[in-house]
Amino acid sequence: MSTRRCHGRVISGLVGCTALALVVTGTAGTAHAHGRDTARQTLAAGDGWGSATTGTTGGAAADAAHVYTVTTWAGLKAAFADGGTAPKIVRIRGTLDADGSTCDDFAADGYDFDRYLADYDPAVWGYENEVSGEQEDLRAASATAQAKAVKADVPANTTIVGVGKDAGIVGGSLQITGVDNVIVRGLTLESPLDCFPQWDPTDGDTGNWNSEYDAAVVHGSTHVWLDHNTFTDGDHPDSTLPTYYGRLYQQHDGELDIVKGADLVTVSWNVFEDHDKTLMIGNSDGAAATDEGRLRVTLHHNLFKNLVERAPRVRFGQVDAYNNWYVANADYGYSFGIGFKSQLYAEKNAFTLPEGIGAGSILHRWNDYPLTAKGNVVNGVGTDLIAAYNAANASAPLRSGAGWTPELRLRVDPAKSVPRLVARDAGAAHLR
Repeated sequence: MSTRRCHGRVISGLVGCTALALVVTGTAGTAHAHGRDTARQTLAAGDGWGSATTGTTGGAAADAAHVYTVTTWAGLKAAFADGGTAPKIVRIRGTLDADGSTCDDFAADGYDFDRYLADYDPAVWGYENEVSGEQEDLRAASATAQAKAVKADVPANTTIVGVGKDAGIVGGSLQITGVDNVIVRGLTLESPLDCFPQWDPTDGDTGNWNSEYDAAVVHGSTHVWLDHNTFTDGDHPDSTLPTYYGRLYQQHDGELDIVKGADLVTVSWNVFEDHDKTLMIGNSDGAAATDEGRLRVTLHHNLFKNLVERAPRVRFGQVDAYNNWYVANADYGYSFGIGFKSQLYAEKNAFTLPEGIGAGSILHRWNDYPLTAKGNVVNGVGTDLIAAYNAANASAPLRSGAGWTPELRLRVDPAKSVPRLVARDAGAAHLR
């Protein structure tokens, strides 16, 4: 059991607490627990890449002075800033609103969206050159102001955990950048809306709107565990967004990105839902200097529901994706994107595809790199994903054999049992 006594008072949504905890054995084979206190649980040895070398303990060793309960976005930022890299636990109570301001609050003086649309209309600007000029400069300045407001930098040796079933963040972006040893659990993370997407007429044949801000970013960080979270577009799915220049005014980026030399990450028992470009591992083909030999990520027992693509898209990394459940709708593009020097190992995953979408759509070849895909089921039937892809894409086949075999796994469930297990236990509401 654990004993807790709070002496703090609320100051900008932050409460300081003292805590005592008795160490006991792990729960469900996924964490070492300190009593029933989920904030002091650590990633179990052998549970994916995040458990390699020194393991991932987050703020489990935090003393009483570095345990916080926050109820506002400002309070969360204050807790992150306090105490440097000393182990800390930050409990989030309720839903933190990171984008309570309106887009007008961030807009630079002189920025006029109607003017922006007029200046860069393809009928005027064309599609050959990227946009430039006064309104683009003012858009960029406005975006900088929003970024400062909606991004929160997570320090090393930190555990962030939700308290109660409504714990989460709306419109904020957790930046796990250049640090080691971070745990994020039990949160519902609603994707930020970019107020100032950039028009890029050179993106594709007819241009695209490109946005910033992922719900969470692991950038150049190591030993990160994201567990029992729910990533969603919430009240602002793409279907609610307008269209300009004949293209969707895309105000969402990803739900989770693991990029730029990030390494040793375990992503377990999360829900990713209702999104387009969902999960990217490695952001550039030209990033060999930072990414070669890194981007080692384990994805297990996650639900990927009503997504378009990138679940995940992989470059460089040895990515172990097993026991995940993919539920598609009519907007489905693909799940596994095979990118530059990717080394994907996909085993015993379950796919639920609607009528009219075949198993050949599950893989997408961005580059010709081999993968291992074994023991997967599609609509309850064992399916060779590579053979299904090659049958539908004979002119650009994929090869089998990722060149490595995962060793850091605690349990691997039969693929046919994955939907039942994931439906029962994945997501923020099921952390226990």
